Amino acid sequence: MTHKTGLTAQRTRAAWAFVAPMLLVLAAVALYPLARTVWFGFTDASLNDLDGARWIGIRNYLEWLDYGNGQGEWLGLLADDRWWRAVWNTLKFAFVSVFFETLFGLIIALVLNAQFPGRAIVRTAVLVPWAIPTVVSAKLWGWMLHDQFGIINDMLMTIGLISAPIAWTASPDTAMAAVMMVDIWKTTPFMALLILAGLQMIPNDIYEAAKLDGIGPVRVFRRVTLPLVMPALLVGVVFRALDALRVFDIVYVLTPNTDTTRTMSLYARENLFDYDKFAYGSAASTLLFLIVALITITFIYATRMDLEGKEDS
Repeated sequence: MTHKTGLTAQRTRAAWAFVAPMLLVLAAVALYPLARTVWFGFTDASLNDLDGARWIGIRNYLEWLDYGNGQGEWLGLLADDRWWRAVWNTLKFAFVSVFFETLFGLIIALVLNAQFPGRAIVRTAVLVPWAIPTVVSAKLWGWMLHDQFGIINDMLMTIGLISAPIAWTASPDTAMAAVMMVDIWKTTPFMALLILAGLQMIPNDIYEAAKLDGIGPVRVFRRVTLPLVMPALLVGVVFRALDALRVFDIVYVLTPNTDTTRTMSLYARENLFDYDKFAYGSAASTLLFLIVALITITFIYATRMDLEGKEDS
């Protein structure tokens, strides 16, 4: 017993020795900037004078402005309608995009897991959208969705689905849908790859036994495939949700910065640099971090998965 305890302690020390350099680098490049951002959110910092920032408490988040005649109004981030619109846009984008990426990724993974000629070529081709940089994808789709010479409008008009060109990325009615479509096209291969890795971990003996028992393919999928691939699927959902909640580049490049498509990241960037409201933008960045962390932790606990994607017993 003593020997095992000593061996465990030795392994623990060795593990910390290997992990320590990574933790130090992570603290330098992530923890310190995060702490500075949180600090600036409680100050009156300006982009031109960060060192002269003064502590003002929670005024960037919420402040009551008294007009002196018994009336007043709430100011600050938590009373800003544009901020809450950005929060709603981000949550809507994340939910819809991740849902369809998971659905299409599962379908593609099931197809790629089957045996058919040319499967290796198809697997490689499926990964092409994911391999293209996001900015390049956004510019590519921006040209394709252009209302004057975009191929999407030309195709839809040719088959009679629309009678006039649509400004997909500029119209308030279609801009968010266009962004979601491009994101789904680009990131579905990522989900398919993760789910495919989970599918290939399932022993073939299970399917052979189900076939001998005369169980249909739909029931096999519901009772065997889906439960066994669920850990990999949930890990993919967590990763994609983290990215979707922090979405910036695809919206920034593809659409104008309007209330229809403005996300939390765009709102924070807009105040940090465009309006030179550095402290206000830092407060928005802090709330963005807290919202993403809260949603992620809630999802992990709700699905009873650990950080390795395994379900608790």
